[in-house]
Amino acid sequence: MAASGNWGIVIHGGAGSMAPGAMSEEAEAGFLAALDVALAAGEAVLAAGGGSLDGVEAAVMVLEDDPHFNAGRGAVFTYHGTNELDAAIMDGRDRSAGAVAGATHTRNPVRLARAVMEHSPHVFLSREGADEFAREQGLEQVDPDWFATAERWRQLEELKSRKLGWYDVDLKYGTVGAVAVDCEGHVAAATSTGGLTGKRWGRIGDSPVIGAGNFADDRACAVSCTGAGEFFLRVGAGHEIAARMRLAGEDAQTAADAVIAEIGTMGGTGGVIVAAPDGTLAWSFNTPGMYRARASSRGLREVAIHGPQRPEQG
Repeated sequence: MAASGNWGIVIHGGAGSMAPGAMSEEAEAGFLAALDVALAAGEAVLAAGGGSLDGVEAAVMVLEDDPHFNAGRGAVFTYHGTNELDAAIMDGRDRSAGAVAGATHTRNPVRLARAVMEHSPHVFLSREGADEFAREQGLEQVDPDWFATAERWRQLEELKSRKLGWYDVDLKYGTVGAVAVDCEGHVAAATSTGGLTGKRWGRIGDSPVIGAGNFADDRACAVSCTGAGEFFLRVGAGHEIAARMRLAGEDAQTAADAVIAEIGTMGGTGGVIVAAPDGTLAWSFNTPGMYRARASSRGLREVAIHGPQRPEQG
């Protein structure tokens, strides 16, 4: 476990085709500022001695409320022009977890996932049932129009007009997530998403699936994933990284790189962030960019979009 006071957090706002120079300086500055605010929310919890679960929830709630990102307000549209929200949260102490898919009215889906974990006998709720449970729990409800933004609608119209395929093949706008280790050495992970632009038939990706897009185990690490969810599901990416660390003795960076490489050989793209009980913070991605940030009690603080695809040690 981490030494007393040795906390750390990593967040992401999606991995995809954000190559250097692909967006204006103003747009890039907006994303960096948004990541900084979310990172600060998680930092504040951990620096005050709070738990990793509270830290990741705080960071992801900020990302869900920011229309820069594909989660909560700013979620992408399905093919039929609706917003369907997925989220998951997991506590590394006892591997308790909660997840939701296809929620439509809860302002912060990560809060709903945590309510499932803490106040229901289940791990995973979906669609009308998730919405019903949210109301029973007294979570803040909003009109579905609150999630919608003009830019996301434009992206859907562009996808349809260009007939690009089943969904957003360029994966420009991905999931958000956070992983953290607190001063007691406990890890947690939270992930939230609107899915893929143009998704159909109630499609669910890896983000709310425990062991795929979100996983936490004090015996190994916490993981949050982003990218082409179908591939992360097939690999069981979050659990695979943790298993490599726990059973094969790999460090967080080695395990993360190996799983991203495996996903790449299958034709998938995306990235992962990892926090280990010893305070190690890692990420790995095989896309041109990944919105990300990290901070620790050792004075590390970094906010980035482009390379390196593997972090310098901090």
